Amino acid sequence: MKLIQSRDNVFFKQLKKLAESGRERRKTGLTLLDGVHLVEAFEAARGPVETLVVAESALETDEISRLTAGRDIVVLADSLMREIGLVDTPSGLLAVVAQPKSLAAVDLENDAVLLDGVQDPGNVGTLLRTAAAAGVRQVLLSSACAAAWSPKVLRAGQGAHFVLDIVEDADLVAAVRDYRGTVAVTCLDGAVSLYEARWQAPLAWIFGAEGLGVSPELIAAADLRIKIPMPGAVESLNVGAAAAICLFEALRRRLD
Repeated sequence: MKLIQSRDNVFFKQLKKLAESGRERRKTGLTLLDGVHLVEAFEAARGPVETLVVAESALETDEISRLTAGRDIVVLADSLMREIGLVDTPSGLLAVVAQPKSLAAVDLENDAVLLDGVQDPGNVGTLLRTAAAAGVRQVLLSSACAAAWSPKVLRAGQGAHFVLDIVEDADLVAAVRDYRGTVAVTCLDGAVSLYEARWQAPLAWIFGAEGLGVSPELIAAADLRIKIPMPGAVESLNVGAAAAICLFEALRRRLD
């Protein structure tokens, strides 16, 4: 066990950079997980984490002490753990892990979710979690999306990352063009109700950026334009909510 109490410590400075800088994460190929749940989910799917970091005051908590028993860990003074600032209320446990490499190839014969310029980390994480929950195994992100392996997206994903095939910086237009199934996009113009739409499996869904929606080029390339009926007094849904409705309607039909 190593105790770090100084801001000048080289390892602490690296943790700060990983927490704050996407460039640092890309350069090193590393990222940070916050909390017992994420660490356990990672290890169940990918094997042991590289480094466990524990806040000094969290050493004796049951969950963390159980996870760290028999392991070589780094202990941070509580003030330093707070300074890393991944979340407003730190869990007391961080892990340094290697980011899995983005897949080079897309499976064009299985269900997929395509994200077009979704920039909010919470929404990207929620979409990944929803896709995993609905049984979709691959998610493609355009270059304008929030980085899939950033700490905030990881936290919102709640372990979904580790059971998905994630393709970042994907050429969504090419993927749509070559896809061997039905490509559906959520939009308003020329769209049919989700509950009346018909499609053939496999099925790829395109969901777009907050506010801007899906790009005209992708809408034009899709096979099916779908809208979610909303008889209530609102005009739109958060992209995470819209995706959940669409993905679980598709799942309901598969299970019928």
